[in-house]
Amino acid sequence: MTVQVKKFEQLLGTLAEVQRSEARDYSSFSVRGKRFGYFWPRTRTVGLKQTVSEQLALVSERPDVFEVQFTAGGFGWVVVHLDGIDADELAELLYEAWRLSAPEDLVAEVPFTRIARA
Repeated sequence: MTVQVKKFEQLLGTLAEVQRSEARDYSSFSVRGKRFGYFWPRTRTVGLKQTVSEQLALVSERPDVFEVQFTAGGFGWVVVHLDGIDADELAELLYEAWRLSAPEDLVAEVPFTRIARA
């Protein structure tokens, strides 16, 4: 299982109103000013906002694929290794990260099926 960067970018492109910011070593992603993800090309890892319970479940279930990034504001951020995940699972986690940051009206306009078909 490996997700290519091109596929990650394609999945990200299906989400509405994503703003991308570039730093020296990573990119970050927000929706209407609220951050929901990061991408580090050098390590082929993605950091995604999740609930704390989801963060703990992912890390305890597959520590070779997921690791705790940090916990803030009641959310548990998780690092995802693209070399250990398939596109369908990444799509679910990416959508959930976006959904946790997007306003309800925007979430209502962008169902999960939109990203699942990407």
